[in-house]
Amino acid sequence: MKASVSALALLIGLFTGTTALAAPPEASASAPSPAEADAFVARAEKELADYSVINGRAQWVNNTYITDDTDALAAYFGTIGTEMAVRYANGAARFKDVKGLSFDTKRKLDMLRGGLVLPASTRPGAAAELNAIATKLNSAYGKGRGTLDGKPMTGNDLEEKMGTVREPEQLKEMWTSWHNNVGAPMRDDYARMVEIANEGARELGYEDVGALWRSGYDMPADEFAALADALWDQVKPLYDQLHCYTRAKLNDKYGDAIQPATGPIRADLLGNMWAQEWGNIYDIVAPAGAGDIGYDVTALLAAKDYDAVRMVKTGEGFYSSLGFAPLPDSFWQRSQIVAPRDREVVCHASAWNLDNKDDLRIKMCTKVNGDDFVVIHHELGHNYYQRAYNRQPFLYMNGANDGFHEAIGDFVALSITPEYLTQIGLLQPSQVPSADKDIGLLLRQAMDKVAFLPFGLLVDKWRWGVFSGAIPASGFNKGWNDLRLQYQGIVPPVERDETQFDPGAKYHIPGNTPYARYFLARILQFQFYKAACDQAGWKGPLHRCSFYGNKEVGRRLNAMLEMGASKPWPDALEAFTGTRKLSGEAMIDYFRPLMTWLRSQNKGRRCGW
Repeated sequence: MKASVSALALLIGLFTGTTALAAPPEASASAPSPAEADAFVARAEKELADYSVINGRAQWVNNTYITDDTDALAAYFGTIGTEMAVRYANGAARFKDVKGLSFDTKRKLDMLRGGLVLPASTRPGAAAELNAIATKLNSAYGKGRGTLDGKPMTGNDLEEKMGTVREPEQLKEMWTSWHNNVGAPMRDDYARMVEIANEGARELGYEDVGALWRSGYDMPADEFAALADALWDQVKPLYDQLHCYTRAKLNDKYGDAIQPATGPIRADLLGNMWAQEWGNIYDIVAPAGAGDIGYDVTALLAAKDYDAVRMVKTGEGFYSSLGFAPLPDSFWQRSQIVAPRDREVVCHASAWNLDNKDDLRIKMCTKVNGDDFVVIHHELGHNYYQRAYNRQPFLYMNGANDGFHEAIGDFVALSITPEYLTQIGLLQPSQVPSADKDIGLLLRQAMDKVAFLPFGLLVDKWRWGVFSGAIPASGFNKGWNDLRLQYQGIVPPVERDETQFDPGAKYHIPGNTPYARYFLARILQFQFYKAACDQAGWKGPLHRCSFYGNKEVGRRLNAMLEMGASKPWPDALEAFTGTRKLSGEAMIDYFRPLMTWLRSQNKGRRCGW
């Protein structure tokens, strides 16, 4: 899944979408009062909102038209925003111990103090250097190239090829060339960026940037880390069984010389550049007799002459069926739906709201295939969330937590079931797979949803270690590949050393997008999905549920979305699901028949690595 954060979340979080118009006032000699805190928040919120619009446009142009000039503009506006964000964060810290603050003022002060993703210190020049590096890293990724058969290819094209090529030497070439060409040159800049950002985090009273990130979940930083570990412990047995089964199938196909029957899996054999989702090799692992699920979404789209725009229109139709208003005309005029032929762009899919009202857009390099059909449903989830909370105060224009923003589109995409495909005319009733295909359906889903879980957790575990110093700059690559082995049970196809920087080959590292949100979203989406199916009165197997067309689900969903970040996330979770507890139980329930089947298949195998 090409999951992404919304542009507005980046505006609030990274503060490459906020700006500096005026510094907060100097601290008065006496202790600040609640009234001063109220005034401070009001001023900050207005200036952040005003500047987010022009900065959002600068970032949009840079992402959709990469040149030295747009890089400079993005860095310029990002520097202004970072400098103001730092001043407001330090200003907010003045009120940390003030008694008698209203709920909203205290919540917004906490957001201002802890909302930066990359905090620069107040040292002159720090913000400019930080933003120059961040912009350089982002653009370097967008302009990156790897090779296949010696021919240069964009990252977007390589991603597609990694899912279809089955020749091990070609897979190794694509993996190695991308990681070498894109990641390695970023290493020194990334190390310097960490130094500057940690300096800023310490000024704000955090131990390091990782502690700052973990503080944004309505709980202490250590409690959030413990919650993430507890969720992983819940779902790890399912991943372990999937890993064991997949490794055996790869061994059957490639033999011991390429993929041994025990130990870790070779990363480039899993159908994805980062081995984060394995659905592209479903043809290799499909169970005999039940593996053919009866349809292929890519083929269905081709048979119905879908193009990229029609795919997006279909995604819009899902949300319309729940009662949401259509997307504005400007969405169709201003979005980047396909890759332009005349310029460099960042193809990584994302969703934007440039005026904090109705200027909704997606940025994609859409290909007519099943993967991007899912991505479209996901990205539009960001847009509908953005519009639902657009009447909230600026600092509340965000998800209940960042995992919520990712989970909304993900749980809608779970409803791309045979039932839904039939409802929209892509699948004929005679093509709907029978109940004996359920294991195939679940395995195909697990190859993406379950396979992603350890990757979703380890990306930020690596960064937390980098920011804390537990993973030193001299061991960036070792730390990354050690975590990949520990959590995913995979290894690179070639030896790696510290001249390389393999983390940089994943967009969210040079793009400085916190990643724990995607792990949370994988868990949350199943809670949301089960709640929606229960509300819709679905009686069949959970994995076949579609709530397409159910206005009651849409009404209750919109009630949660409208809350934005105005309440702690357990309040929002309870509003839609009826529980305040984030849990992997719904995911386990969804895949329970598959878990039973995998255990029977793996009997006698030595699982683990």
